[in-house]
Amino acid sequence: MAVMNRWYRPTVVFCMALALAYATLGHGQLVGRAVAQTVPTSRQQVQLSFSPIVKQTAPAVVNIYAKRVVKSRLNPMLNDPIFQKFFGNNFMFGLPRERVENSLGSGVIIRPDGQIVTNYHVVESSDEITVVLADRREFPAKVTYGDKRIDLAFLKIEAGNVPYVELADSDAAEVGDAVLAIGNPFGVGQTVTMGIISALARTAGGISDLNFFIQTDAAINPGNSGGALVDLNGRLLGINTAIFSRDGGSNGIGFAIPANMLRASVASLEKNGRVVRPWLGLSGQPVTAEIANSLGLSRPTGVVVARVVRDGPAATAGLKSGDVIYAVENKEVTDLESLRFYVSTAKPTGAVRLSVIRQQRQLTLSMPLQAAPENPPRQETKLAGRTPLTGATVVNLSPAVAEEYGFASDQGVAVIKTDQGTPAEQLDLRTGDVVLAINGVEVDSVASLRDLVKEPNRGWQITIRRGGDVLNVVVRG
Repeated sequence: MAVMNRWYRPTVVFCMALALAYATLGHGQLVGRAVAQTVPTSRQQVQLSFSPIVKQTAPAVVNIYAKRVVKSRLNPMLNDPIFQKFFGNNFMFGLPRERVENSLGSGVIIRPDGQIVTNYHVVESSDEITVVLADRREFPAKVTYGDKRIDLAFLKIEAGNVPYVELADSDAAEVGDAVLAIGNPFGVGQTVTMGIISALARTAGGISDLNFFIQTDAAINPGNSGGALVDLNGRLLGINTAIFSRDGGSNGIGFAIPANMLRASVASLEKNGRVVRPWLGLSGQPVTAEIANSLGLSRPTGVVVARVVRDGPAATAGLKSGDVIYAVENKEVTDLESLRFYVSTAKPTGAVRLSVIRQQRQLTLSMPLQAAPENPPRQETKLAGRTPLTGATVVNLSPAVAEEYGFASDQGVAVIKTDQGTPAEQLDLRTGDVVLAINGVEVDSVASLRDLVKEPNRGWQITIRRGGDVLNVVVRG
């Protein structure tokens, strides 16, 4: 029987010899290829523990309880626009019913003034958020900024001089380093688990749009989302975000957002009032074995550039189609996700150094760090009237919009939202769909789309691009 593996976001005995070696040597640097097994010679050796690290970091890890009120009808059929046309929204059997949804997660205090970071999915669409500190004090919390693309949210509580944890340099971490995961799994209360870093620079699709994670075997379960992954120096190495599991429980494959991504987000937030990531201005693909052979490379590594956007950062750096980017600031690039990550988390010096292979020659290019331009202006519009697209919110695509929402294309008119119970939702219009044409007439801007849907029609043929597919949807009048 086939068993489907699934990603779970964790929202709702490590060997004593190794522990002794870590504690005795200070930083977990094992000397030689093997350590002789010896019997502890004193009470102090038997009592070696990671409790000093826990005492240092655990007070900065909080429990987060989020509530949101969801309105629904007793019968989903009553959301049908045709039904509402005859009976109205206040039909006695269609009165909205409210229910409260609760979510449980964890968070980490990163500033003494009460700034907290957690996962975006923990507090998404919440109406009320309560933060409980390790000393059992409770505070209402306010979301100051949310970044759905990387699944991070920043909260603020009105409390001064609270315990906080400093950020580590996650790029300095190595596979095999010991780590502690601290959170509130299953709501049982603050819990500490231990493991090692199983992998670095792990790309794990389906968790967030910027897929670049630290993988650990430290036990992470529902309720650990937004909690801390700390190193043996008591610094925050990552934010626990997801697990890979068949049944929703911990199977030793957990993922954390690296601290360097968090650091870059905080710096951008403080400078710009929002998170602005550098724009690459290029498209490309990972170097496969076949591509490596065709380009004369010794091994498959890096990203081969397919297209360079005119006047973009890549063009300014002098990159060309066919170039292979194999490192950013001497950090190896293995795919587009790692390229984006290292550029996004680079120190704010104005440019990054790219190591490039061009026709079997090694080059070092300097690429400026700049935000993606919003050209043309997005002109966000919610479509109305008697059309199949009514209820959809559309925007003009631009490099800035594509970067913000993670769209593959930066040209055309894209859907960013569809309202529930509207014709657009019934048409199964989705966020990220690009409207190409209406009744055979090309759509090149929000203004042209708005004009086209104003025209009365007995039928509609709507052409959209969804990912790499072009779909033609016919709606009879």
